[in-house]
Amino acid sequence: MKHRWSLSSVAFDVFNYALLILLCISMLYPFLFLFTLSFSSPESSFATVRLLPETWTLDNYAKVLSNEFVLAGFGNTIIRTALGTALTLIVTVCTAYPLAKRHFPHRNFWTMFVVFTMFFSGGLIPLFLLVKSLGMMNTTWALVLPTLLHTFHMIICRNFFMALPESLEESAKIDGANDIVILFRIVIPLSMPILATVVLWTAVWHWNAWFDSLIYITDPNNQVLQVVMRRIVLEGTQQMMNLNDAEEVANPETIKAATVMVTTIPIILFYPFLQKHFVKGILVGSLKG
Repeated sequence: MKHRWSLSSVAFDVFNYALLILLCISMLYPFLFLFTLSFSSPESSFATVRLLPETWTLDNYAKVLSNEFVLAGFGNTIIRTALGTALTLIVTVCTAYPLAKRHFPHRNFWTMFVVFTMFFSGGLIPLFLLVKSLGMMNTTWALVLPTLLHTFHMIICRNFFMALPESLEESAKIDGANDIVILFRIVIPLSMPILATVVLWTAVWHWNAWFDSLIYITDPNNQVLQVVMRRIVLEGTQQMMNLNDAEEVANPETIKAATVMVTTIPIILFYPFLQKHFVKGILVGSLKG
């Protein structure tokens, strides 16, 4: 079929492409600037716009990765992300699956009971006192348990489970399978797109979270990487990075850029492995209310 071009359609396409290009530049340039800055030598000048380092060096990354607080924060963040993502996925599936069943008693009441927490919470101070009274201060559990179930994730998982054909479960029950077998052998394998979506959202959230660590963790050796990065960026690079040696030449800006890249690159590398399931999961999980 022959496509007819009109002046209004051409103008609309040009406007869309120009807007998308501007959005891409506005998002990519800050990241590219930090990338370039992190590989630059301390003597490099950034008075003008520069897309590539004037002199390539890995000294900034060597200083960041040799810092004891950065290494401890890196390990704490990996533990928090892995533990929090695994437990959140288990709790989300175990909550969403019963609420997706039409025969579940008082299903609408329990659904609204969970949804209620999405709009109203107990507040920061009661939550802090609860965590402290449970003896979870300065532990990873203080960062994982309070956010174990995310209501929005539970809702999209519930919608996805409701969209699965009931005939699959009925045929499995005829063959003698119970609910646990149906969940692990039929429902979960068919729900990989939505589960991959929840894993990605939860992992990114745990990796980037810092405020709860700031109020629940008082031991510097137990802080997560984002808090360490915040201290390096805001509270002074010299003291955090132990750069008091007069013979050691360091530029605080390049050190900060290298720290930001160290905290950002791992979670960016995580995304391509789940991108295929992510797009499908978010579309299918949002179809049925």
